[in-house]
Amino acid sequence: MTGKIADDPGTDKTGAALKAQRFGMLEDIARELSARDITFPTCFDAALKIRNALRDPDLPMRRIAQAVGLEPLVVAKLLRVANSVAYNAGGRMVTDVEAAVTRVGLEAARTIAISTAMDQLLRSKDLVCFGELPKTLWLHTLRTAAAARVVAARLTRVSREDAMMAGLVHDLGAFYMLYRAAQYEELRIRPDSVRHLIVQWHESIGESLMGSLGVPGHIIAATREHDQPRALEQGVRTLEDVVYVANRLAGWPAGWRAGWLAIRRPPVIRRWTIRS
Repeated sequence: MTGKIADDPGTDKTGAALKAQRFGMLEDIARELSARDITFPTCFDAALKIRNALRDPDLPMRRIAQAVGLEPLVVAKLLRVANSVAYNAGGRMVTDVEAAVTRVGLEAARTIAISTAMDQLLRSKDLVCFGELPKTLWLHTLRTAAAARVVAARLTRVSREDAMMAGLVHDLGAFYMLYRAAQYEELRIRPDSVRHLIVQWHESIGESLMGSLGVPGHIIAATREHDQPRALEQGVRTLEDVVYVANRLAGWPAGWRAGWLAIRRPPVIRRWTIRS
């Protein structure tokens, strides 16, 4: 569905008119999510199906290879990783999906499937109108996912794979809102207005979106209210704690949330930094 908001797109909106413009998109999103008729790039849905197949411990490798083979971009990246120096010290190249999954392991294959889909979403021509905004969001997502994996491995018993997955999808609602905003001419030319909407709504929209897409419940729960300040009195123990800490460690470039997230980091977070 392509959004259309009345009025002259050359005239900027203020006050009540600006609010009406923003909530026009939010109403459409609410209807879309309620009906589970989601307008979103198919690459992400395909990647989730691949990930679910890779999670089944009873699924034969042949079936796993068939599931992965349905998404050519994932296959290409998987083969590239499998034949990289990190996984192919002996110099023996693999050319089929089953051998590639066996070489890199199920955990790495799951991560490759999701990260490939997110990268394709970032490259969507629909997001070009928002300039550096999608790239800024993607870099934050990658830093959060990397930090989540490290924090989970070093400080908790939380699964590293779950931590990285949660990090990759924790701001999926923001990507979805960018993608949907691009369907509205007036919002395409007002990235600041879109940014404002994302800051206010991406967490709740992301939770509903992930539910509709079949993301595992414990991953959704871990990403819930990840931007809301909290005290970690018991330290970092749960997947939810890991996502929260990783999200804060990843930080936000100047200007993204200026005037909104002027919050001091809790002591447990201030001790750590993530280097580029």
